[in-house]
Amino acid sequence: MSTYDLVVIGAGPGGYVAAIRGAQLGLKVAVVEREHLGGICLNWGCIPTKALLRSAEVFHLMERAGEFGLKADAISYDIKAVVKRSRGVAAQLSAGVKHLLKKNKVTVIMGEATIPAAGKVAVNGDTLTAKNIVIATGARARELPGLEADGDLVWTYKHALDPVRMPKKLLVIGSGAIGIEFASFFNTLGADTTVVEVMDRVLPVEDAEISAFAKKQFVKQGMKIMEKAMVKQLDRGKGKVTAHIETGGKVLKEEFDTVISAVGIIGNVEGLGLEALGVEIDRTHIVTDEYCATKIPGVYAIGDIAGAPWLAHKASHEGVMVAEKIAGLKVHPVKPESIAGCTYCQPQVASVGMTEAKAKEVGYEIKVGRFPFMGNGKAIALGEAEGMVKTIFDAKTGELLGAHMVGAEVTELIQGYVVGRQLETTEEDLMQTVFPHPTLSEMMHESVLDAYGRVIHM
Repeated sequence: MSTYDLVVIGAGPGGYVAAIRGAQLGLKVAVVEREHLGGICLNWGCIPTKALLRSAEVFHLMERAGEFGLKADAISYDIKAVVKRSRGVAAQLSAGVKHLLKKNKVTVIMGEATIPAAGKVAVNGDTLTAKNIVIATGARARELPGLEADGDLVWTYKHALDPVRMPKKLLVIGSGAIGIEFASFFNTLGADTTVVEVMDRVLPVEDAEISAFAKKQFVKQGMKIMEKAMVKQLDRGKGKVTAHIETGGKVLKEEFDTVISAVGIIGNVEGLGLEALGVEIDRTHIVTDEYCATKIPGVYAIGDIAGAPWLAHKASHEGVMVAEKIAGLKVHPVKPESIAGCTYCQPQVASVGMTEAKAKEVGYEIKVGRFPFMGNGKAIALGEAEGMVKTIFDAKTGELLGAHMVGAEVTELIQGYVVGRQLETTEEDLMQTVFPHPTLSEMMHESVLDAYGRVIHM
């Protein structure tokens, strides 16, 4: 029987980070992983999708070569080579996680863990004694009755990352980050793409103005967007699927060769022994306090298994916080409202804090600033003049309540506003900051200026 200060179940972006931070603080740490180090994010999520999207972005730029005074004839792609590069990137980073865990003297155990009792973790027929247990088992794709994936005609994100073919006519169910990223990827490579969203707009968690702008760009690129619509049934035939799509009180039937279902996720809570242990579960997610602690002393849950927002960087930050709390350090709870969300479609979308509608709903008197990419020299020079930056402030205090962007590289720009919110920056601080020229970041400055009637280049 081995005794540890901390046993982490799951080696995804939350689990392996918690394990490393715990080891750095002098704890004896073990991490148990059933599939692959780095978890879904690194192996079948965030990283490989970005590799695919980068290939699509380069292909798109090659098609636009003439705009830049360049020549590129007979542009084409090899989908197998594109996927091979993506898988190689994931493999490289998974090996990197293995190296980091070894470097920090974390014991790695491959296998499926259960928690037979408080302070005990069973794996591969052995029982570990753990003063503290961190559950970081993540989540998987939600599958709706009748729309289940089969890996051939109907795919989850995992099938889409290693596709059996390049779709010709594609249906994507769901327009959250996962759905719209795959729609963007396959559409850019030439698939006739339809996106069905049950809510009243695509990217429904984003600010309404940003969603509307993004939708226009998607349609301009050839996507068909169906909002307030629902796929009721899929009839699977030989090499084709007939989708029954309910919209406007009618049911339309349309044939596709491929369907991607991206209708959310469910937590991996099964098989751990949580119910017998007394851990509270709400709709497949573990209930915790603001420090990720369950009601069972010494048992914590982080990342997707602990609920929204379902983001790798949230999981990693929670992993650090919990490891430091276990080690006796003073920690601060993670604030979900200060965590940025990024979607890597074309154009990119990024946001942090409240939407305009939410700020009004909770009673703020607000000032709103906007600045278009068309007014920015760097954006025009890059050939990326479609986009906007939007900022929302408390009119009384100058607090930055929210920031929302759509356009080239906004997933990199958003961190400026994230830092601003963390430091409790006001509009005056942002207006007095000197932004370098020529950069896309100047739009962040101009959007703030616009909120207060001081915009220069618009």
